[in-house]
Amino acid sequence: MIDARKFFDAGLQLHGHKCPAMPLGLRAGAAAMNRLGVERSQDKQLLALVELGDDHCAHCFGDGVQMITGCTFGKGNIKKLGYGKFGVTLVDKTTGRAVRVVPLAEGQLKMKTTPFFQQFRMKGVPASKVPDEVVDPLIAQVLNAPEDRLFAASDVFDYEVPAKGENFNSFVCDQCGEMVVEPYGRVVGTQKVCIPCQEQLLAAERAAA
Repeated sequence: MIDARKFFDAGLQLHGHKCPAMPLGLRAGAAAMNRLGVERSQDKQLLALVELGDDHCAHCFGDGVQMITGCTFGKGNIKKLGYGKFGVTLVDKTTGRAVRVVPLAEGQLKMKTTPFFQQFRMKGVPASKVPDEVVDPLIAQVLNAPEDRLFAASDVFDYEVPAKGENFNSFVCDQCGEMVVEPYGRVVGTQKVCIPCQEQLLAAERAAA
């Protein structure tokens, strides 16, 4: 069984500040992993689909999911769906089995009534500036609460993962001289270029017309 508490210190180092949402992501990831019976992803064995959007509260949830599952931006096995929600679907790519875990709305609403949000975060105070005595009890609550008080989880279901391999083909942009992965290359006249250089060349052509 994966214990989210064992990943808190590493998660805090990655994330950079204390808050309740990062450990909530740890707990959600652990709940999903335990339901699937999987270990942390060393390569790309797992895929995490987080339902977060951009620029909203509790976005820190995603760092907790990354830390505990091993699904990371660098490995390309975590995807943000842009729903503005806090669910995560974890997929075991070796078996095609998946589970969705979502924090209970009741608990999230209650959390937003605490001084951490009302007196600090919603008034623009960065999370790193919130006193420990305010945030530490919330972290302890998230890390130690019974799982069924925090989350709803789906049954394990089948998920078809498209077969994709890593692309090792690349070229040097004729314009900027930087390396580009092949599928992202563009042709402008006789030059093979990267996307930013393509945009600059086309803008120059329009300006000269």
